[in-house]
Amino acid sequence: MRAQILAAGLLAAATLLGAAPARADADNFTEVERGKYLAILGDCMACHVGSDGQSMSGGHLLETPFGKISVPNLTPDAETGIGRWTAGDFNRAMHEGKRPDGTHLYPAFPYTAFTLMSRSDNDAIFAYLQAQPAVKNQVDRSTLPFPFNVRLLMAGWNMLNFTPGTFRPDPSKSEEYNRGAFIVEGPAHCGLCHTPRNLIGGDKGGAHLEGGPLQGWFAPSLTADRRTGIGAWTEQEIVEYLRTGITHRSTASGPMAEVVELSTSKMTDADLKAIAVYLRERAPAPAATTPTAVAATDNRMRAGEAIYADTCAACHVGNGSGVAGIFPRLADSQFVQQGDPTGVLRVVLQGAKSAATPHAVTGAAMPAFGWRMTDQQVADVSTFIRNSWGNAAPAVTPDQVKAMRSMAGGH
Repeated sequence: MRAQILAAGLLAAATLLGAAPARADADNFTEVERGKYLAILGDCMACHVGSDGQSMSGGHLLETPFGKISVPNLTPDAETGIGRWTAGDFNRAMHEGKRPDGTHLYPAFPYTAFTLMSRSDNDAIFAYLQAQPAVKNQVDRSTLPFPFNVRLLMAGWNMLNFTPGTFRPDPSKSEEYNRGAFIVEGPAHCGLCHTPRNLIGGDKGGAHLEGGPLQGWFAPSLTADRRTGIGAWTEQEIVEYLRTGITHRSTASGPMAEVVELSTSKMTDADLKAIAVYLRERAPAPAATTPTAVAATDNRMRAGEAIYADTCAACHVGNGSGVAGIFPRLADSQFVQQGDPTGVLRVVLQGAKSAATPHAVTGAAMPAFGWRMTDQQVADVSTFIRNSWGNAAPAVTPDQVKAMRSMAGGH
């Protein structure tokens, strides 16, 4: 999510000296195919894709709050990938967050979620990875600044933020619910993007899936809250969003577009429905107070309304209803009403390209407006959008726009 979010991942590829151990049976078609599907559930390609755009040979830099981490090579190359790893080594990485030599992985590789997967699941993924072409790509594994490059610190981090353990279904729930719970909390690691972080990068207690900032975007709430979460979404709307990247409510862009393109659009309909069932049933909406909408007579709203009429209404329509299947509506939009305006500001300043999938091959795009709007103008139109047509959210300030422009490189 997995942006993307969306989502991302890190598996350190340590090279061990000596003879290569026995490899997984890559000729077992059934096992390899099962591993391939599990890798799709885990959105492995989104983080580990190489410069060739096809292999999981890694090499690019992943943004984290603590610095940039170079993503490792997962191909079976013996020198630069995981060709010398055993199935046991791979399972230890997934289940315990440790490399073959026992040193700790960083949680940008979401072993905190992957730990829920079974040994047989991990063996299948390993068989799939070992069946791929070996790609030689030496990755610089020393990109984090001091002291975050000291892996021993992860022992303390794990004590505070990580409990190993495989998935346990809830006997009081349906098989479909439990399948969705396994996918969301395990391989799909949705919480890595959609749960706010504490000061040391762990999950913020009591805020699971309530949304959080992510690489200059904002991953929205997945709770049952009707204003900012998915409480008003039907199961079919959730399924359609994950399958195609677009519904009349929202369009997948930024890191989430990557998650849809590389992962959820390739999942089975049964698994997409299971995810929808789990997200809708998992917990009641957290207690929240709806903010008072900024008055329409406010000068910021009046200025924003004029900008909207001139710049936005042609696509999103004067009443914010959008155009079904093309331009998402802004009225009653969960994305628009998040407490953190990061997502709205990112789209207004830099534009966005929605996901393109086999089910919706043409991804709609929105142009960037940062080049011709001042910080005040962006703040005003964002405030107007977030407080019109029944929406209610805190006003946006020029300083917030300035900070986003600096972070995202907006003109």
